[in-house]
Amino acid sequence: MRLLSWNINGIRAAERKGFFDWLASKPADIVCVQETKAHPDQLTEKFLNPPGYHAYWNSAARKGYSGVAVFTATQPLNVRLGFGVPEFDCEGRVLEVEFKEFTLFNVYFPNGSSGNVRVPYKMAFYEAFLKHIEKLRKKGKRLIICGDVNTAHEPIDLARPKENEKNTGFLPEERAWVSKFISRGYVDTFRSRHIGEAGHYSWWDYKTKARERDIGWRIDYFFVSEDLARNLTDA
Repeated sequence: MRLLSWNINGIRAAERKGFFDWLASKPADIVCVQETKAHPDQLTEKFLNPPGYHAYWNSAARKGYSGVAVFTATQPLNVRLGFGVPEFDCEGRVLEVEFKEFTLFNVYFPNGSSGNVRVPYKMAFYEAFLKHIEKLRKKGKRLIICGDVNTAHEPIDLARPKENEKNTGFLPEERAWVSKFISRGYVDTFRSRHIGEAGHYSWWDYKTKARERDIGWRIDYFFVSEDLARNLTDA
């Protein structure tokens, strides 16, 4: 199977910029997108019924904010919106998609926001999410967790670690949670294939034209529970 994840930062704008051409050129079994910033009633028919895919959406109560979607070639056994905590579910950040062989989570984890004002909310979300998936693990579920985690785990995961030690996305408590998450038996698939390699990023600040200078962060991940790690072929 081939799985893709992309923080799209506005899916309606992406449609105008060739999203469906991209989707056709990158055939995958499952495509997960975050920060869709749209409700289903704001979308075209092509998004609601994309060629070759079943589409599932979870939107924030607030329009134009957050939101996730999953496009899957195989119809899942079950789809769940959120994970049962109203203060988090209202922001439309989680889609749980169950298949016979595994359960996939597409997650747009909160950003700590300017001045780190939402870091407490972000950390509470992290803990509540981990608690939820640990319950599933105890039931024998094999898990894939993907999306925008909004934290660079190690210094090699961002271009300028020293300058960002006091900024959300690289705070000690955020990084410690990612370490804790991995210690519970979740494998960072990319890092397992690219051990010790710096310079791999998934996000660049567009306001400062950081991509042109490759001043980036690796804040988007695919994690798998350890019982799925042997199935990994590449990342």
